Amino acid sequence: MLTVRALKRLHIFASFDLHDGECVALQGPSGVGKTLLLRSIADLDPNEGTVELDGTPREAMPAPDWRRRVTYLAAEPGWWSDTVQEHFTGWDDALPLVTRLGLPPNCGSWPIQRLSSGERQRLGLVRALILRSRVLLLDEPTSALDSTSAAAVESLIAEQVLNGTSVVWSTHDNAQARRVGSRVFLMNGDGEIEDNRP
Repeated sequence: MLTVRALKRLHIFASFDLHDGECVALQGPSGVGKTLLLRSIADLDPNEGTVELDGTPREAMPAPDWRRRVTYLAAEPGWWSDTVQEHFTGWDDALPLVTRLGLPPNCGSWPIQRLSSGERQRLGLVRALILRSRVLLLDEPTSALDSTSAAAVESLIAEQVLNGTSVVWSTHDNAQARRVGSRVFLMNGDGEIEDNRP
């Protein structure tokens, strides 16, 4: 279980529990702080408060280890090498997920500049999934996708949740929030979250 207690970053203040195999949708107006919250949980930005995984505080492990267990996926993932497969330690291991998300197997040799926003988004998700993280913090993971590709992402994440992965999924799509989340967190302009149970 991921436990967040009195997490504070700028105007954001949040406390909640995220159980194993649970997906919570995070909603709120643009600019309200959803990305800041997710990045803070992943320990990517300075913040105060307590964040624990199964009772172990994040301070008790090196930051790279925490981020492998509690993984943040940006809406626009970063790229640092020339071709797709250079961003994967094992491209062959990634291929089943790549093809599942509607990309051709030979896209590993593609230059990054060739990729559309939607292709980058799906490949970024594959990069996150092959880490086999305990918690996924997804920041608008389907914002650049058409309905078919978005449905493939939703299906894939649903399987991860069934296998025990915990997910916080930020989305502006109300229908998507209700499809993917067993709960919906609404973030208000004061940076606080309200837990809306269905």
